[in-house]
Amino acid sequence: MSKLIPKKDKTKEPSPYSLASVKNRLGKKTWGELMILFIFMLFFYAPLVYSLILAFGSQYNATDIVPSEWGFRWWIQMLSQPNMVKAVFNSFAFAICSTLLSMVICIPAAYVLARFKFPGRRLIMFAFLIGNAFPKIGMYSSIGVIYYQIGLMGTFLGVLLIHVMGSAMQMIWLPAGAFRSVPANQEEASRDAGAGPIRTFFSVTLPIAWPGIAVAAIQAFIASLGESVGTLMIGLPHYRTMMTEMYGIILDTTSVAPGAVFSVIIVLPNMLLLFIMRRYLSADTLAKGFKMG
Repeated sequence: MSKLIPKKDKTKEPSPYSLASVKNRLGKKTWGELMILFIFMLFFYAPLVYSLILAFGSQYNATDIVPSEWGFRWWIQMLSQPNMVKAVFNSFAFAICSTLLSMVICIPAAYVLARFKFPGRRLIMFAFLIGNAFPKIGMYSSIGVIYYQIGLMGTFLGVLLIHVMGSAMQMIWLPAGAFRSVPANQEEASRDAGAGPIRTFFSVTLPIAWPGIAVAAIQAFIASLGESVGTLMIGLPHYRTMMTEMYGIILDTTSVAPGAVFSVIIVLPNMLLLFIMRRYLSADTLAKGFKMG
């Protein structure tokens, strides 16, 4: 008696790469999380990508999704403005100088606030936070009155101090959190081995706290590039930056391309800096920095 051979099910199996198959393998929870991540990335990165597209479009109409012609027309027009090249130079000069000056001033202060207990320490930490809790135009107006009296209006030093004040909170809080995370027993071991306090700081404390300091320096640099109100009030007409020049140029044209060119000029150096310093950037480093301690 011959054996019965079962008939093959002719129902077509779904492709393992279909949307339904991928969804079943991932599960509803993971699938939902991926969709939320996708929406977030679309919301966050789509304007940046579109700005990059518009910056290199020579011809763009309001009804076009992408430019009809590509080229460097708007780059040439922007860089040919009388004050534009100088404004770009000033922006990076203020960003570099303010970051270095902030590190020189704020890192010792952060070390003192992290390592020594004294009355009013928490109040001082909180005072740096309060400065970022309100619109800064009122503070800049008061500073402008003082600057007029001491001759700092329209000077490089006056604008530089405005940029330093804008990054003071990050340059105090983040390094202070980094210094608090340094194990005291490692510093004590270095002192027991015969190292003095200065050598202990530079050979033990600073290398361990460096990731938090690096993150603070990155944020100070980015904040300085984006600073506009204080520079507008204190620096004009002698010192112009990209942010102050942007207002006039964008208002003088009906095209959206000049704004896209400005965004690329500002964003690309920041992205390059973040890529170089990526190993120091972590949620743990930021979380340590924003603890009152």
